[in-house]
Amino acid sequence: MSNELRRIYQLKVTLKDSKPPIWRRIIVQDSVLLSEFHEILQIVMGWEDTHLHLFIANGRFYGVPGHNPGLTEILDESKFRLNELLKKVKESIIYEYDLGDSWKHKVTLEKIIPYDPAIAVPKCIKAKGACPPEDVGGIWGYYDFLEAINDPSHPEHDEYKEWVGGEFDPSEYDIEEVNKLLSEYFSG
Repeated sequence: MSNELRRIYQLKVTLKDSKPPIWRRIIVQDSVLLSEFHEILQIVMGWEDTHLHLFIANGRFYGVPGHNPGLTEILDESKFRLNELLKKVKESIIYEYDLGDSWKHKVTLEKIIPYDPAIAVPKCIKAKGACPPEDVGGIWGYYDFLEAINDPSHPEHDEYKEWVGGEFDPSEYDIEEVNKLLSEYFSG
């Protein structure tokens, strides 16, 4: 693909219903396959990719065909590029991870940047909030978890603390580590 046709998308990925908001600002190649974009989102959000996922755009579902029973038509995410779903600034799509816990992320196109080989992509450029632990029960389960883990007198405090492996800081995010993982995963 010629450099004139390539572009970089700046996106804001917000975990819906999170208060305070949990979000990431990332830059990616506009022509990234949705299957690769899923991997990017897993890394920047901090998920472990142990559950099913979907992209939802314009009433259509994109994912891994055959892996989402109950949905009649799943378009194969490995055959679609991000720039086919997001074309203009301010447009957004939904990325849903863990269809049981239903972590819904709003992915909004903030900027379209001309391609520059000096700009490393994918990259997280800003972030707020830690990723909730896997299998905590969705956003509402996460709030229950935070309440319990922050109150030593809570009946589930010790159980949750052991389950999460010790301390949990809901504001912690290591952007340098995330970008290192992105670089390792996508170099090659």
